[in-house]
Amino acid sequence: MATAGRKSEGSADKKNTNKRNTKATKGTTKKTTRRKSTRSKKNKFKGLDEKALIGIYRTMYQSRRLDDKEIQLKGQNKVFFQISGAGHEAILVAAGMAMKAGYDWFYPYYRDRALMLQLGMTPLEMLQSAVGAEADPNSHGRQMPSHWGSVPLNVPSQSSPTGTQALQAVGAAEASHIAAKVEELQDKVTGFKGDEVVYMSVGDGTTSEGEFWEALNTACNLKLPVIFLVEDNGYAISVPVEVGTAGGSISDLVLGFPDLFIQKCDGCDPLESYATFQKAVKYCRERKGPAFIHAKVIRPYSHSLSDDERLYRPEEERQKDAEIDPIKTYGEFLMTEGIISSEDLEKVRNEVDEEIAIATDEALVSPQPAPETAHRNVYSEEIDPTSSEFDTEDGAELSGKPGTMVDLINRCMHTEMARDPRIVVFGEDVADVSREEYLDQVKGKGGVFKVTANLQREFGSARVFNSPLAEANIVGRAIGMATRGLKPVVEIQFFDYIFPAYHQIRNELALMRWRSDGDWKSPVVMRVPVGGYLKGGAVYHSQSGTTLFSHIPGLRIAYPSNALDANGLLRTSIRCDDPVLFLEHKHLYRQVYNKSEYPSDEFMIPFGKAKVTREGTDVSIITFGALVERSRQAAKKLEKNGISAEIVDLRSLAPYDWDAIVETVKKTNRVIVAHEDSLSFGYGAEIAARISNELFEYLDAPVRRVGATDTFVAYAPQVEDYILPQADDVEEAVTELMKY
Repeated sequence: MATAGRKSEGSADKKNTNKRNTKATKGTTKKTTRRKSTRSKKNKFKGLDEKALIGIYRTMYQSRRLDDKEIQLKGQNKVFFQISGAGHEAILVAAGMAMKAGYDWFYPYYRDRALMLQLGMTPLEMLQSAVGAEADPNSHGRQMPSHWGSVPLNVPSQSSPTGTQALQAVGAAEASHIAAKVEELQDKVTGFKGDEVVYMSVGDGTTSEGEFWEALNTACNLKLPVIFLVEDNGYAISVPVEVGTAGGSISDLVLGFPDLFIQKCDGCDPLESYATFQKAVKYCRERKGPAFIHAKVIRPYSHSLSDDERLYRPEEERQKDAEIDPIKTYGEFLMTEGIISSEDLEKVRNEVDEEIAIATDEALVSPQPAPETAHRNVYSEEIDPTSSEFDTEDGAELSGKPGTMVDLINRCMHTEMARDPRIVVFGEDVADVSREEYLDQVKGKGGVFKVTANLQREFGSARVFNSPLAEANIVGRAIGMATRGLKPVVEIQFFDYIFPAYHQIRNELALMRWRSDGDWKSPVVMRVPVGGYLKGGAVYHSQSGTTLFSHIPGLRIAYPSNALDANGLLRTSIRCDDPVLFLEHKHLYRQVYNKSEYPSDEFMIPFGKAKVTREGTDVSIITFGALVERSRQAAKKLEKNGISAEIVDLRSLAPYDWDAIVETVKKTNRVIVAHEDSLSFGYGAEIAARISNELFEYLDAPVRRVGATDTFVAYAPQVEDYILPQADDVEEAVTELMKY
């Protein structure tokens, strides 16, 4: 019985225990269910709380209403251009949330209004841009609205040409990549953190640009932390994506790029977009390589107010887009999930509408920039390379065995790189050898003309390296590096091949300071071998199209005729704070007559300081480059006939030394302007026109010009001699002029 009793007792205890366990299990199940529910909710909302979820809607709605307000103001002739970010809001707010404003770097395009709002730009600032106000932080009234730029937000000034920002973004990322290897650069590269990420966005149409592919190539090759966002709304103005992109899907085309983290997402879903961006940012922060996000979005408005999409999109297609509009669908989602009531959502909208109305009133009365400010920030206003600070030429001490132009340029590069660790040198074939393990086995290349020989050996491969065979790649990357504080000195192998980079030079490099009114700058030096007289150079190794570049505001141009001037002008080019085109005449590289002993490491020649290389009294020959020596040869022959010719070597073409020209014209009263480029529409025409306009009363004869024929340069030596101006051509022109 006792046993039975004990058994019964035990059974009762067991039953009680089971009851307790059952209760505990039920309690645990409830807790587990709650935890699962919380986790599920958290996953559903991508870890975002209610405040963040509502904040997404607020920013998206704010972006859309700003578009609407600008459209209204355009109809009232109170703004002058409008291009919207409508339909792109979800992916852009997500991008701004996943990245860090003022920490990461951003190269957005004109649809990225919602990104800029998320990063911290205000509606007032955007509307000030729309009305062209002085206070506009993007460009101070110089660019169209939605051309973003902000110093505190790390958004370098963006422009209208689509795709140019891709290479610049790569250069910005590369600046950090280089600084990570060179410790002394880490406090010199602006915003270096070691894990910052660079954002770059384009529309689907821009993915057809060659520079987009060049950017992807380099980013993947160097494993740079760049996020390439393609906001695919299906149209490039009126051209549908399948017309511009093979197969209609850009993400399918980039599959072969190594280390490229490729993601696709519904760019109209902010939560999916946020999760996608978080993964991409993490991948880039960990320095695994670049990321590529292909986001499908919509374009509910026309391309811009200059476009009417009803001309090429049927109503049915437009209606389908309207049904998935993120403003509509995400608002419905918030209410369905019980995150916000319809009344409170309406309250958010009313708050935004009121904020934009107040900002509009303030923007409309914001002062406009004064007309004369147009001259501001064409060039640096802090560092003046035409000043006496850059003039150490007079009395300079020379020493050592005389060297060629190549020797003295190379010496300058060595001493300047030793002085300033920010200088990086790259281009085609400029390194001694790309495969460093060969450095001890080979002599090294150092450029096709040996101008950069041994720079890599002395300063390392992080600062001296070869580029792809792509000129836009060279200049575009250099711009990105320069905006972050590096000093790129790049080489374009031959002037004849500079034109793929002309887009970057004309629309980006030379314009960066002016279009941002001094907020951003790109002090890049481009060394470029130029000119003919080499025998066999022919059409693509002999051109001298200086006029195409001297016409660009913001770009300085140096063109030395001898070794000593090359050394001094290059040092000035490197130490000044403007972009410089440094032209090195190939024929002059190793001439005996222009050799020089070596100057000191502080030897500089200012821009805009010409040099009288031969005194004369009867006629002035104003010239530069290879025509300096040909003019000297002509002057020696003329002297035998009793004609005294003065030769003025301009040395820099932008700016040029007008005072020296005035002085020589007043002295001789007759002028020849001689240059190697084609005669018609050439650089000499500007000099001749200004002399005729401002110094007419001092002239005893018309201003004459000597130049090449209006053709390209031929291969056959006798034809080349005929095309290019020779000493005899200068002599003949002077002789004719002396008849007046």
